[in-house]
Amino acid sequence: MEFIDNLPPMDLMRSEKMAFVQLIIPVESAHRAVSYLGELGLLQFRDLNADKSPFQRTFVNQVKRCGEMERKLRFFKDQVSKAGLISSALPDLRTDIELEELEIQLSEHEHELLEMNSNSEKLRQTYNELLEFKMVLQKASGFLVSSKSHAVVEERELDETTYSKNRYADTTSLLEQEMGPGPSDQSGLRFISGIISKSKALKFERMLFRATRGNMLFNQATAEEHMMDPVSTEMIEKTVFVVFFSGEQARTKILRICEAFGANCYPVPEDVTKQRQMTREVLARLSELETTLDAGIRHRNKALSSIGFHLMKWMNMVRREKAVYDTLNMQNFDVTKKCLVGEGWCPIFAKSQIQEALQRATFDSNSQLGIIFHVMEAVESPPTYFRTNRFTNAFQEIVDAYGVARYQEANPAVYTVITFPFLFAVMFGDWGHGICLLLGALVLIARESKLSSQKLGSFMEMLFGGRYVLLLMSLFSIYCGLIYNEFFSVPYHIFGGSAYKCRDATCSNAGKVGLIKYQDPYPFGVDPSWRGSRTELPFLNSLKMKMSILFGVTQMNLGIVLSYFNARFFSSSLDIRYQFVPQMIFLNSLFGYLSLLIIIKWCTGSQADLYHVMIYMFLSPTDNLGENQLFWGQRPLQILLLLLALIAVPWMLFPKPFILKKLHSERFQGRTYGVLGTSEMDLEVEPDSARQHHEEFNFSEIFVHQMIHSIEFVLGAVSNTASYLRLWALSLAHSELSTVFYEKVLLLAWGYNNIVIRMVGLAVFAFATAFILLMMETLSAFLHALRLHWVEFQNKFYNGDGYKFRPFSFASLTDDDD
Repeated sequence: MEFIDNLPPMDLMRSEKMAFVQLIIPVESAHRAVSYLGELGLLQFRDLNADKSPFQRTFVNQVKRCGEMERKLRFFKDQVSKAGLISSALPDLRTDIELEELEIQLSEHEHELLEMNSNSEKLRQTYNELLEFKMVLQKASGFLVSSKSHAVVEERELDETTYSKNRYADTTSLLEQEMGPGPSDQSGLRFISGIISKSKALKFERMLFRATRGNMLFNQATAEEHMMDPVSTEMIEKTVFVVFFSGEQARTKILRICEAFGANCYPVPEDVTKQRQMTREVLARLSELETTLDAGIRHRNKALSSIGFHLMKWMNMVRREKAVYDTLNMQNFDVTKKCLVGEGWCPIFAKSQIQEALQRATFDSNSQLGIIFHVMEAVESPPTYFRTNRFTNAFQEIVDAYGVARYQEANPAVYTVITFPFLFAVMFGDWGHGICLLLGALVLIARESKLSSQKLGSFMEMLFGGRYVLLLMSLFSIYCGLIYNEFFSVPYHIFGGSAYKCRDATCSNAGKVGLIKYQDPYPFGVDPSWRGSRTELPFLNSLKMKMSILFGVTQMNLGIVLSYFNARFFSSSLDIRYQFVPQMIFLNSLFGYLSLLIIIKWCTGSQADLYHVMIYMFLSPTDNLGENQLFWGQRPLQILLLLLALIAVPWMLFPKPFILKKLHSERFQGRTYGVLGTSEMDLEVEPDSARQHHEEFNFSEIFVHQMIHSIEFVLGAVSNTASYLRLWALSLAHSELSTVFYEKVLLLAWGYNNIVIRMVGLAVFAFATAFILLMMETLSAFLHALRLHWVEFQNKFYNGDGYKFRPFSFASLTDDDD
């Protein structure tokens, strides 16, 4: 035990030791002190104003101002991106710029930009109207020339219909009745020209036809140029139309319909000379507007480039200022209103760095009073903090996804670094597929510096974050693939010749009759001669199933051993005596014994039936084993192990709750009244300080909890061992899928002499390998390995009910994209 105690502490094995500290900061140096602590990033503040709403806090006005500045900066960023400009980070030439000065600059820039946008929008709208007028003049003139003779014929036919057929006067339409007896200018043919969006043209024509009861002529032509919407900046396709009609009432209806559909109407003179003159005027105004618009765009882009040059620096500054004031809002003013009182957690190793930063803040702010920094006692559990690097961070995240470690308890991530990729590889073992994964992992690692600065999609970000996990998974997959002797399901004689040979020279019956062993076993991994033989599946199934049980029992024993180190670290002798010891006895009396039988059977080559041995160990432990006996003294050993397993169950269940009850009664005997921990004045001054009162001991709750824990372990010992058989099942599935794709796709296609069929077969094989074996099977094996660690391994020792250490740090703010 002394040897274990004298061992140096392992990195990541336990979380960093934390200290609960209190800061008393003078008001004049509070902002600078919190800023320096944000740059350091090693202090987590507690919210001492949790009962107050955000609007009741001290620095609410400063937070509002920062929020308003953030809104303006988001507006600038949106405008810069719409203009197609790139915002570059300016070196901090003026790091001492004041927040008030920046606020004035942002207001000026926003006012200037809004004014430019408004003017630009008005000019663009005028330009669009002139462009539409130009297109209407061009298209409508053709309609008017071609419609003159047609209009004369229609007018003559209308007169004949109205005056010659008097017997139908009562049944004519209302429009014809209004047009017929009127003067010549009322009944003459008139027209309205304009332009409308092409998507509305069909509905527009139908509505005109219904409103005029068919008494109109609708001509349309697609505009050659697309129009830009000044609001959405999208290009819209337009259609020029000319509507010929007769009567004032029809004109009113048509104009209303044009207004409803958003069609713009433009006057087109019938005289060709006037049309040409008007076209020249429109073209001249368009040229002037184009020049004005280009000058405005250049001026706006210049202003946006100036803003974009400073944009990232301003955004970082405002984000930091807001974070500082949010942190100051978590602190309390003292009675004199001259100092801020803050509380928080920090790692013990960081105390000297924090004190140095606070001294620097006092000196830089020219404060007469220093900042008081002292350690306090806290009853609540401290946060959990592990110092990780790029390699270990992904494995720590895998563990934290299940639950953050309780303060100072054993960290499964230390062992997950090796066991997780290894168990994955047991299910994924194929050194051809492993090389493909290795190449992908090496590409991600080689481009690490470039990809880390880019904004990736959700899938790529997850893949990049786990690049080192993928690296180890690929390396272990290559190792397990060499053991299984599978390269895209094809075995190779890598480590020498096979130990078996055919019965005859032709090897025609090698798969049916079997092979003859003629030399020493294959030196590494599975002999390639097993492939294609009639005993291939029984042999590999037996090998992988027994191997899965051995791995499972080993990892579960590791979990129970870690529970011992947890109990020893927290000085809990009860957990060692009444939890660790009976759990080790129960698990190894049954499944540890099964693992021993597997190893003995492998070493001796015995034909004993292990199913029979384990079943009759419970049903009839005193019967003679017969041919299933593997070693001398096996039957009395089985009886002893069975008795130990039966004794271990009440050993786990009963002693611990009763001993806890006895210890509690001895500790608090005669103490009817609680100890006065704090005075009433202390409770008023520090209502949120980390103090808790003693809770009443509840024996029934403790007993039920222990009973649930014991039953869960007993049943879990069986179910968890069976759960490790997924290693065998997925390994078999992966191997069989690879074999099917190789034999039934690639080899089948290669049997033809047609190059097209061969290429198609190769393409199908590559697609199946990439998307089914390398993507779906990788994800499946990953999830199963995750379950084995979360459920079967971690439930033996890991509580996972802690909370993360989240220090106030400016480095974490830069990752937030507003």
